Amino acid sequence: MKKLLVTGSSGLIGSEVCVHFAAAGWEIHGLDNNQRAVFFGPQGDTRWNQSRLAEQLGPLFIHHELDLRDRSGILNLLKELKPDAIVHTAAQPSHDRAAAIPFDDFDTNAVGTLNLLEAVRQACPESPFVHMSTNKVYGDRPNTIDLVELETRWDYADPEYANGIKESFSIDQSKHSLFGASKVAADVMVQEYGRYFNIPTCCLRGGCLTGPNHSGVELHGFLSYLVKCNLEGREYKVFGYKGKQVRDNIHSHDVASFIEAFINKPRIAEVYNIGGGRDNSCSIWEAFKIAEKFTGKQQVYTYVDENRIGDHICYISDLSKMREHYPNWNITVSLEETIRQIVEATKARLA
Repeated sequence: MKKLLVTGSSGLIGSEVCVHFAAAGWEIHGLDNNQRAVFFGPQGDTRWNQSRLAEQLGPLFIHHELDLRDRSGILNLLKELKPDAIVHTAAQPSHDRAAAIPFDDFDTNAVGTLNLLEAVRQACPESPFVHMSTNKVYGDRPNTIDLVELETRWDYADPEYANGIKESFSIDQSKHSLFGASKVAADVMVQEYGRYFNIPTCCLRGGCLTGPNHSGVELHGFLSYLVKCNLEGREYKVFGYKGKQVRDNIHSHDVASFIEAFINKPRIAEVYNIGGGRDNSCSIWEAFKIAEKFTGKQQVYTYVDENRIGDHICYISDLSKMREHYPNWNITVSLEETIRQIVEATKARLA
C-alpha cells in the first residue's frame, strides 16, 4: 500500500487531501499539532477535523503529533516512513498575524519547509513533493495592474489579464507582508530542491482555497468566516477598496484532485497559480449576496476605510498552465455550490 505524508492534515486542504487519497487506497500519515489554535485562539482549533479523519478513515489514517520546527523529529519520521508522496499544507497562514509573531511565522513557513525538504532529500528523494504556496508571493504587485471599477467589483482593464494572473508574474518590487515574505522563502526553496537535487516538486500558489471543512477566522478564511458571521448575526469588517476587492475561490476538492494529478504524473520544480479562475471569482459584496441567498439572513457588516497591508484589490488565477499540463483536470465545484456547502456545514457545527 502506498503511503502519503500530509502536513497540516487537520487543516482545510490537508484534511481534504487525506480523504481524497484514502479513497484511492493510500495509507495516510497526517502530521499536525493544532498550531492554528496557538496562532488564532480557540476559534482556530482544528482538533474536530482530526477526530473526523480518524473516525472517517479508520486504520487508513495515522496521526503524528509533530511540529515542523522539530528538525530531528521530522528527519526521523521521514526516514522511518519513506512516504511515496508528500503534500505540505502546514503553515502560519495569516498576513495580519505574522507581524505580531514574526519568528513563529518564519520558523514555521520557511524553516519548517526547509526541514521537510532536507528530510525528503535524505529519505525519499524520488517521492513527489507538493507544496501549498500562496498568491501572496506576488506581494501587492497585482495592484499595479490597471483596473476598472464596476458596480460591485474591481476588474482588470488590461486585456493581457483577461484570464487572470500567470505564473510568470513578477514577485519583485512589491510589499509582501511578513507572511508573504516567509512564503516566498519556502516557495523558492521548494523550487530549488527540485532543480538542484532533481526532486519532483511543485508549488501551488493558492488564491482563496475554501470548502465546508474550513475553520475560518477573521484573519484567515474569507468565505468560511463570512458565512459564520452571517449565521451568527455577527459583524463582518470590510477592509478598504470599497468592498469591491475580488478573489477567485476554489473548492478544496478541486485542489486535492489537482494534487493527485501532479503526483500521478510529476514534474520537476513546477509552479502553478491554483484558484477558482474567473468563473469562481467574487467581490465581498457579491459574496454577501450569495451567502444571504442560502442563509436567508442579512449580512451584518461595518466598513473600515483602511485596507490590509499587502492586500490584493483584484486577484484572479490564470489556470491555463494547469489545464495545459494536466488536461484531464478542471474546476468541478461552482462558487455558488461551494458557498452552499459552507453554509450547510457551518449550520451543522453551530447546531
